[in-house]
Amino acid sequence: MTAPSSKGVAESDLRLVALALIIEKPRHGYEVIQLIEEMTADWFLPSPNVVHPMLANLAEEGCLTASADPPRLYTITDEGRAHLQQNQAVADAVLNRLTALGERVRRWRQALGMADRLKDADADATEGLLDVLARAANDRLRK
Repeated sequence: MTAPSSKGVAESDLRLVALALIIEKPRHGYEVIQLIEEMTADWFLPSPNVVHPMLANLAEEGCLTASADPPRLYTITDEGRAHLQQNQAVADAVLNRLTALGERVRRWRQALGMADRLKDADADATEGLLDVLARAANDRLRK
């Protein structure tokens, strides 16, 4: 099964998630993708075609520094820390929403007796369930 693409999460939210992950320690773009995939129990996989340019833009804006040689290692700057701090509530909400999604997916799989990763799941059913879970997470945040 292929995890859903990043089309369901606003780029501004992904930027904050990336900064929140990179503030913990310097990371490569692929590592940011993997951490988000793990956080959501493999149900959300941001596209490398979105993440890598986004990280490059954050570096151009001064929020990150990037190593010269690929694969680029990104480190947060003081400007990036300030931006994350100004948007901490939103960053925390997005991280909590993604984590809650992952927890629901794990419980759903466990209840159905499914393996940790669904290799042969129908893509349409997968995307439909993701939409339902994402709406539930959003509804919970609004309460």
